Amino acid sequence: MATYIARRLVQAIPILLGITIIMFILAKLLPGDPFTQLLNPQIKSADIARMKQAAGLTAPLPVQYWNWLMALLKGDLGRSITFNQPVIDVIKDRLGPTVTLQTMTLIFTLIISIPLGVILAVRQYSTLDYVVTILTFAGISMPTFFLGLLAIKYVALTWKLLPPMGVITPGLQLAFPWNYLDVLKHLLLPALVLTVTSAASIIRYVRASMLEVVRQDFIRTARAKGLHENRVLYAHALRNALIPVITILGLSLPGLFSGGIITEQVFSIPGVGRALYQAIIARDYNVMMGITTFLAVLTVLGNLLADVAYAWVDPRIRYD
Repeated sequence: MATYIARRLVQAIPILLGITIIMFILAKLLPGDPFTQLLNPQIKSADIARMKQAAGLTAPLPVQYWNWLMALLKGDLGRSITFNQPVIDVIKDRLGPTVTLQTMTLIFTLIISIPLGVILAVRQYSTLDYVVTILTFAGISMPTFFLGLLAIKYVALTWKLLPPMGVITPGLQLAFPWNYLDVLKHLLLPALVLTVTSAASIIRYVRASMLEVVRQDFIRTARAKGLHENRVLYAHALRNALIPVITILGLSLPGLFSGGIITEQVFSIPGVGRALYQAIIARDYNVMMGITTFLAVLTVLGNLLADVAYAWVDPRIRYD
C-alpha cells in the first residue's frame, strides 16, 4: 500500500503541472486585467502601464507562468490586488466558513442519502420510489442560485425561520460556544440548499448500486441462512455498494474548501468560493491561480483517499 501511495503521489506531479498550465492560460484569456477592472478616471494610462509592468503583466505569457511557478515552489502564491493581502492569507482567512458550510452539507447529505437510497432499492417501483425519484431529478436539475433565492425569500424573509445571509448576527457579541452556534445558525440555510443537490445525486448512486448488489448470490445466501434483513442490507449489501459513493465523496473533497461558489455569493458568506468568484470578476490572477491550484491538489488527494478506501470497504481489492 505504501508503495502504491508513493507511486500515485509521484504520478500526480505532471498532472498538477498540466492543470496549472491550463488554468494559467484560461485566466489570461479572460478579457481585461486587474488594473483595468480597478480603472480610475483620475489615473493616467501611463501610470496604469507602469503598474502592469511592475506586476509582470507585460512579460510574455511563458515568462509570466515561469515566474509564477518558481514563486509557487518557494511557497509564495503572490499578493492579491483585490484583497490587498498575500494570497495565502486570503485562503486561510476564508477557510473557516467554507469548511464549516461544506462539512454541514456533507453530514446532512450522508444522513439523508445513504439510508434513503437503501430503502428505495429495497422498495423498488413503490410509490415512495417514484416520488423520491421525481424529487431527486428535480433537485439535480434545479440551479443552486435559484433554490438559494427561494430559500432566502420564503424561509428567511417570509417565515423568518433562519437568517438570510452572512455568518454572524451584526452587533451581537457572544462568548464561545454561543458565537459558534450563531455561525452554525447562519450557515444552516445554505447548507440545506447545497444538500438538496448533493443528496439527490448520491441517492441515485446508492439506489443503483444497491439494486445491483442485492441480486448477487452472496446476498441470497445470507438471507437463506436466516440473517435479519437489516443485517443483510446494512452489514453486507451496503458495504459492497459503497464504492461508487466513495468515488463521489473523494471527488467532493475540494468542495469542502472551495464551497459552493455561487451559494456563498448568494448568501454573502465570506468563504473561499466567494473569494474565487470575486477574483474572477476582478481578474485577480494570483488569487485565481492560488485557489485553483489548491483545489487541484485536493482533487488529487481526494482520488487517492478514495482508492485507499476501496481496499477498506472491499477486501477483494488489493494494491500490491
